[in-house]
Amino acid sequence: MGKQEWKPGNMLYPLPAVMVSVTDGKGRDNIITVAWAGTVCTNPPMVSISVRPERFSYQMIRETGEFVINLTTEELTYATDYCGVRSGRDEDKFEKMKLHKEKASKIRAPLIRESPVNLECRVKKVEELGSHHMFLAEVVAVHADEAYINGKNKFQLFKAKPMVYSHGSYYGLGKMLGTFGYSVKKK
Repeated sequence: MGKQEWKPGNMLYPLPAVMVSVTDGKGRDNIITVAWAGTVCTNPPMVSISVRPERFSYQMIRETGEFVINLTTEELTYATDYCGVRSGRDEDKFEKMKLHKEKASKIRAPLIRESPVNLECRVKKVEELGSHHMFLAEVVAVHADEAYINGKNKFQLFKAKPMVYSHGSYYGLGKMLGTFGYSVKKK
């Protein structure tokens, strides 16, 4: 059995499907689902998200320079999908999905309470790449749900049942296969 060659495309899967909360700074908040999100740098802590300019949330991010990346779980899959296919121009997605806003500590965009991890971000640079513009942002605060912190003060995201997006579908993450460095760890 061989491999087929396809036209160039983005087949880097699975990806985190995250809900990004934004504000216009004048009282209107929104949620956009983004599957094109990633880690950029450790020091300073930086992430990126890529958003189409025609999306409702795009202008809010451009104008305020802020957003929150809210990690998603199996329980949040329906809301994650909904917030990616419906526009905030037409409805309040927080209200429609019964998601709760929490005040961020460093920026104006709200956190989503139901998310196990929230990353408050400040845009440092915008790269206009084509169909999507990439927002490079510094993480200025992280909020972790205490329900997933064990007695040794270690965060256990797996207990929240995180989910990912892969080629048009959402998947829960299965069993742990190893830990970083286990292949070279002395026994």
